[in-house]
Amino acid sequence: MTPAARVAVLGAGSWGTTFAKVLADGGADVALWSRRPELATEINSGRRNSHYLPGINLPAGIRADSRLDAVLDGAEQVYVSVPSQALRGNLEAVRGSLASGAIVVSLMKGVERETGLRMSEVLADVLDLDARRIAVASGPNLALEVAKEWPTAAVVASSDTETAQLVARTATNGYFRSFFNTDVIGTEFGGVLKNLIAVAIGIVDGVGYGENTKASILTRGLAEMTDFAEAFGAQPGTIAGLAGLGDLIATSESPLSRNNMAGRLLGQGYAFDEVVASMEQTAEGLASVRPVLSLARERGIDMPIVEQVAQVLDGTLDPKDIAPHLTTDPDLPLGE
Repeated sequence: MTPAARVAVLGAGSWGTTFAKVLADGGADVALWSRRPELATEINSGRRNSHYLPGINLPAGIRADSRLDAVLDGAEQVYVSVPSQALRGNLEAVRGSLASGAIVVSLMKGVERETGLRMSEVLADVLDLDARRIAVASGPNLALEVAKEWPTAAVVASSDTETAQLVARTATNGYFRSFFNTDVIGTEFGGVLKNLIAVAIGIVDGVGYGENTKASILTRGLAEMTDFAEAFGAQPGTIAGLAGLGDLIATSESPLSRNNMAGRLLGQGYAFDEVVASMEQTAEGLASVRPVLSLARERGIDMPIVEQVAQVLDGTLDPKDIAPHLTTDPDLPLGE
C-alpha cells in the first residue's frame, strides 16, 4: 500500500479548510495552519470550522495547528490559501521551515498589487523555488458546495508534467476530480480574470437588470479574459475550460461567490469602502482590478468591461450605466 502523502495547507478560511478536506478525503495526511489558535482547537476537538463552513463535519485526517513550523514539518506538498495581497508577508515565515524538495501549490486567485505578479510568481520570488516545484489549482470550486461533497472538478497546472500529475492525484477523491496541464499562465489568469467579470455581473444584478444583460457581460467578458490571457502566453483552450469558463459561470451565478456579492452591493449603491468593510472574507476581484488593468495597458489590451468596473469602484460611473453595449466605439464595425 502506498503511504499517505504528508501535506500542509496554509490558511484555515473557507477555501483552505475545504481543500484540506478534499485532500484528507483523498487519503492524504493533512496538517492545516490556522492563524488563530482557538480555530485550530475547534477543528481538532469538534471537527468543525463553524465560522467559515457551518454545518460541515471535517474528516479525522486533518489536524490543525497555529504553529507554522509544526504544520510544515515533513510536508511533501504545501498548499497555500491566504489573501493574495498578504501572500508575500506570510511567505517570509515559511521560507525557513519548508522541507527540501517540497512542492508548493497556490490555491489563490489574485495578482499582487504592487508588482503585478501572479501568485505562482510570488511563490518563486520569495521562496526561491524552481518552477518545477510550483503548481497552481483552479476551477469552478465554490467552497461550501465542495465541502458538502457536491461533485465538481478542477485543474492543476505546473510547468513540470510530473509535478502537475502528482498534485492532481493527491487532490482527487470521490467527489472532486483534478485534471492537469502545463499551462500555468492560463490556469492562473483564468482564476484571476473571472473574478473581475463576476464583479461586473454582480453590479448589474444589484442594479436590477435581467438575464440578457448578465449573459452579454458573461460572453463579452469571456472574450476579454481570452484576449488578455493569450497576450501573456496562455493557451486559449485553458480559458475555454474549467479554469476559465467553468470558473466564470460558477462565480458569476452563485450567491456563494464573494466577488458576485461584492458586485451586488456596489450595484445597490454602496461605496467601495462600505463593501470592503462589510465582507467577512476577501473578494479577490476587488483587489485585482487595478493590477490587471495596468498589465493590460502595458500590452495594449482593451478590457472595457473591467475598465467600467474600475470606474464603479472609483465612484466615477453610476452602476446602472455599466453594460456591454457601452463598451465598444459605435463608429467601429462590430465583430463578435
